[in-house]
Amino acid sequence: MEPGKRPRIVLVHAVQVAMDPVEQAFRRLWPEAERVNLLDDSLSVDRGQAAELTPAMFDRFDRLGDYARDIGADGILFTCSAFGEAIEAVARAIPMPVLKPNEAMFEEALEAGRKIGLVATFERSVPMLEAEMRALAADRGKEVTLRAVCQPDAMRALQAGDAARHNALMAEAATQLAECDAILLAQFSTSIAYDAVTAKVRCPVLTSPGSAVAKMKRALSG
Repeated sequence: MEPGKRPRIVLVHAVQVAMDPVEQAFRRLWPEAERVNLLDDSLSVDRGQAAELTPAMFDRFDRLGDYARDIGADGILFTCSAFGEAIEAVARAIPMPVLKPNEAMFEEALEAGRKIGLVATFERSVPMLEAEMRALAADRGKEVTLRAVCQPDAMRALQAGDAARHNALMAEAATQLAECDAILLAQFSTSIAYDAVTAKVRCPVLTSPGSAVAKMKRALSG
């Protein structure tokens, strides 16, 4: 990145409800960065209907990465957690920081302990999240025990504009993981439930947007 240039970060979203949480994280942690939002909410629809990532889905992510590069991105942050391998392929192909939504949060979780809880709202994302967490732990020479609770009704409530019900359902789900060393709110959109969840459990609660923004800032400021 050129000295003195305002960093341009392209944010790729598969659901509209992920956009505000990451915007709030940028305003708090890195307001100087220029944010460019790309939303394709058919990604989440198509992913929900597929048992696994298809070649066509990989192609779509390749094109999104190419477009971000073509418009002058200095870094790309994907905000939906159900596309891990496709995002990794983009990261291998494009010479700039490309972040999966949860990798920075996972790194923080490994410092909290070995019993990790996940609260998700999109069922297709859970196996990928668990696989990413286990792979990162193995790379760091650590063992983790994972427990996941999926609460799809919370996502439906949020998409219907009922944030209060979303947060209450997330908090209720988190109580099933109260004995964990840390609880992760697994999608960007779920970060709005942070206060409701922390009121119900004693262990640390981690969210994706703040961790991801901080890591991108470090990657482009070093």
